[in-house]
Amino acid sequence: MAVEEKRKMFRMPQGETISLRDMFLAWWPVLLLVVLGFAVAAMFIKPAPPSRVTIATGAEDGAYYFFAGQYADILDSYGIKLDVRTTSGSVENFKLLAADDPDVDIAFIQGGITNNEENMDLESLGAMYYEPVWVFYRGGASMDRISQLKGKRLAIGPEGSGTRKLARDLLHVNGVDEPKMKGHELTGEAAAKALREGRLDAALFVASAQSKAVRGLLHDQSMRLMSLSQADAYPKHFPHLSVVVLPRGAIDLSRDIPAQDVHLVATTANLVVRDDLHPAIANLMAAAVKEIHSRPSLFAVEDKFPSTRDVDFPMNAAAERYYKSGEPFLQRFLPFWAANLVDRLIVLLVPLLALVLPLARVLPALYQWRIRSRIYRNYGELKFLEAEVAGNADRSKIAEYLARLDRIEDRVNLMRIPLAYHEQMYTLRGHIDLVRARIAKLAVGP
Repeated sequence: MAVEEKRKMFRMPQGETISLRDMFLAWWPVLLLVVLGFAVAAMFIKPAPPSRVTIATGAEDGAYYFFAGQYADILDSYGIKLDVRTTSGSVENFKLLAADDPDVDIAFIQGGITNNEENMDLESLGAMYYEPVWVFYRGGASMDRISQLKGKRLAIGPEGSGTRKLARDLLHVNGVDEPKMKGHELTGEAAAKALREGRLDAALFVASAQSKAVRGLLHDQSMRLMSLSQADAYPKHFPHLSVVVLPRGAIDLSRDIPAQDVHLVATTANLVVRDDLHPAIANLMAAAVKEIHSRPSLFAVEDKFPSTRDVDFPMNAAAERYYKSGEPFLQRFLPFWAANLVDRLIVLLVPLLALVLPLARVLPALYQWRIRSRIYRNYGELKFLEAEVAGNADRSKIAEYLARLDRIEDRVNLMRIPLAYHEQMYTLRGHIDLVRARIAKLAVGP
């Protein structure tokens, strides 16, 4: 191709666009650094929250099961399925949750069942509500001390239940032997029925005031509820217990139930989770329990629960933040799935910004250096040729000098560079013409 034709090509507007090739060659180390930054950040990004979680409760007629159903309804509105698993109670729930390969994620555990020294892989979502110790007995002589249950046919709940563990502790401290007769393992509606039918003299329940069995016995005129005259002494022996009072008429004012203030001791119902529970699920659970358990009740004023005090395990960080500050910032403006996605992407965006912002100043300089280096390489070759012509006035080399100069000019004319650098291109072409004139002068001679 003739030099003139190449010059015509040079005059086409092909150099007025940014050279993608030069951009890539100048920036590839930076791009590699950004990719590596993403790869490192990806190692720390939180996985998406699971679509299903399982909660261990208790018997189907118990408060744990009842409240778990309410949690399930709330989580379902966020697209999370909460599977409710019935168990014998708190002791079994703890064993399921603390197992090496647990198949439950959340569990109701009665306060005082265990402590955080037994399993450091568990965390608390807080105490949900009071669970009073209800001792119902058949009519007859009035009783106000647990020690008076000695020799009575007493139901204390099944093995694996928190009721049975606490009942054993209370009976032991009062010098009462654990009952051995048939029916001592009954609880809930089964125990209430046995008590009404005379197969039991008394039954001990650890349950919320919403328990169906407790409600039924409170309305049964043939049943009596023990008001503990020694109630204030029990927290001294069992720090996880509190004294609560069921006010006169609190159950039914028209029927005056109960007929006098009843002094009880109570533990708390706690929600316990694995420490690897996804923070998004912990947030949703905190929102659910806040909605349900912050309402005033027989034994608690509004916002008394959920409580982060006197829990048996360290508080879950996400739940504790929710109780203090409310919904996470992003969830106030975005749907749950979108807020969670953005929250996860932030882990990638932070290192990206940390790399890109300082590199943004470096990249233009790298690109500029890349373009100018192409021009300067030709300048360097032109300078060597000029020096050789000046130092060796041998006319026999004129053809060689012109051939080398034409090669330099051809490369320059075919260079594709952005419009902003054309001024330097024209300057280089002017210097090529100067060297060509010097060679022409050499050919003419002195």
